[in-house]
Amino acid sequence: MPQLTELWVDRTDIRTTKIVNSTIPDLTDGEVLVTIDKFGLTANNVSYAVSGDFIGYWKYYPADDNWGKVPVWGCANVVESKCADIPVGDRLWGFFPMANSTVLRPGKVTDKNFIDDTDHRKELPALYNAYSRTKAEPEVLQTMENERCLLFPLFATSYVLYDYLLDNNFFGADQILIGSASSKTGFGLAHLLQQDKNVSAKVVGITSKGNTDFVKRLNCCDDIVVYGDEDSIDRNVPAAYIDMSGDVRLTKALHMLLEDNLVESAMVGASHWEDGGKAGVLPGAKPKFFFAPGQIAKRDQEWGPGVMWQKAMMASAGIAQAVKDEMTVDWTTNVDDLATLWIQLLDNQIPASRGLMVSLVH
Repeated sequence: MPQLTELWVDRTDIRTTKIVNSTIPDLTDGEVLVTIDKFGLTANNVSYAVSGDFIGYWKYYPADDNWGKVPVWGCANVVESKCADIPVGDRLWGFFPMANSTVLRPGKVTDKNFIDDTDHRKELPALYNAYSRTKAEPEVLQTMENERCLLFPLFATSYVLYDYLLDNNFFGADQILIGSASSKTGFGLAHLLQQDKNVSAKVVGITSKGNTDFVKRLNCCDDIVVYGDEDSIDRNVPAAYIDMSGDVRLTKALHMLLEDNLVESAMVGASHWEDGGKAGVLPGAKPKFFFAPGQIAKRDQEWGPGVMWQKAMMASAGIAQAVKDEMTVDWTTNVDDLATLWIQLLDNQIPASRGLMVSLVH
């Protein structure tokens, strides 16, 4: 009988992992079994783990005791079905655990997608409960599976951030500061801002010295500032800060530098998760967590359900095409190696130009 293989993470110490092998459960009526033959591993997944209790990411695929299953974006095949609306052989893209298989309960099934209707997921953000049935999608999306697993969720967030800034008239800012500009969400946002000829705000990418050349090659920032050199930013120009890093030192430095000219401070990612912490009371706009599903829900009401997400997917495809020559993709097929990569990701040892794809299906 096929074996279920998963990588679990200690929710109280995300450096601690364990490999869990078990028997694949029998399906009940309404369920499908899928094999997850590919998924991406990025700093986004670190953010899921860091904010797992705050946002609820641990709740999508619950584990025992203090353990958790970090969600990833991947592609899967339906290999067994007790759901009349979903046949064996259906191809899916969506939110999965770091595993070779999982069980879903499709609900609200359409030709294009369905939601997982498992009881414990009903109160969780709907965005992450939706699974695309990719055989019904445009061929261009079907040919970009790797990019979709690795880049689209991050670039989709880039698009939502771009829309959020437009929706709020950039909060009156004339410069957009992007912390961890080498991150995929960071340079995705910079790319969208640069490509929009109606955006006059200056795009300032803040990154490490080691990633400076990579960000320069992407050619999506008007200016690049190395960590520690924040004083070079013009303090007299109103600025919106989009924080992909989670580095509290950087947050404090920018607030103290710009004071009331920091008109927006949005916390998005946690690429520097160990440098996080309480910022305390700071001058300028109060730092707040940016929750992408909230902006998507707003646009769903204004534009119609799914329109925002479709726009984000097409924007993601465009960014992926634009930066593909600057990215390399490495594959991992061993769960022990996956555990090692997880630690390297936590330690920021994965170069920004390297993409990690995983397949635990043998």
